[in-house]
Amino acid sequence: MKPARFTYHAPRELDEALELLRDLGDDAKVLAGGQSLMPMLNFRLAHVEHLVDINRIGARWASPTFGEDTITIPALVRQRQLERSAEAARLLPVLTEALHQVAHPQIRNRGTICGSLAHADPAAELPSVLTALGATFTLASARGIRTVPAADFFLFHLTTALEPDELLLEVSVGRPGANQYSAFREFATRRGDFALAGVAVVCEVDDGVVTACRIAAAGVAPTPQRLTDTEQLVLGQPLGPDLGAAAEATARAQVDPTGDIHASAEYRARLTGVLVKRALADITEKAHA
Repeated sequence: MKPARFTYHAPRELDEALELLRDLGDDAKVLAGGQSLMPMLNFRLAHVEHLVDINRIGARWASPTFGEDTITIPALVRQRQLERSAEAARLLPVLTEALHQVAHPQIRNRGTICGSLAHADPAAELPSVLTALGATFTLASARGIRTVPAADFFLFHLTTALEPDELLLEVSVGRPGANQYSAFREFATRRGDFALAGVAVVCEVDDGVVTACRIAAAGVAPTPQRLTDTEQLVLGQPLGPDLGAAAEATARAQVDPTGDIHASAEYRARLTGVLVKRALADITEKAHA
């Protein structure tokens, strides 16, 4: 199928794009990579009157910055770009690990980091990873700029804190310290499919003991789910098999997913626990290397 008719806009400046979003409101959608939006339009699962293509708004929005305190990923950074970045792999290995699992290379070549976050599919990898990293989202409109923490950005399935006239301009995370370790684990029935469940785990470790921990699960709730009970269990404990087993049980009990034709609710809950245990095992190996 082909999309219904729409009016195409290709602004060349950020201000021009924001003015279009202000004037067009609910009738407009932003196009960056289009790897989620275009299939929905083609299948007529979504319809827009106006498509605002932001790919020409400037090169500054297409390159990540690795600052002394903050790592910033602007709106036009492609997934493949960060997947291949040695600096990203060094500083944000959990993001690199997750990007390897996103769909297929053809998709990652065009898809953007911010586009996936704005689409907010709870089964996608990147929302859970940026939640575990404690990211901050910068939203821009003709009215001004505001920042929203990850905990407040994802509201429901395919629903975020973005207003109709706003653009997700960039996402930023704090530069990790030397004692931060992380891991991403997911399980999909076929390579490139949406995962039945996934987990992103970010820990700070001092002398083999977890001093800080954030765990976010994908595919088990309408938004990326912070596994706070499991985080509290892990906190202050030494890494090792005993901790992994306890975290598995706690994570399994904490999630309440829905079932579908791909997996039952019970299977997804059990899978979440197993993935948490495996991610903690990965972190243990990295911390002891």
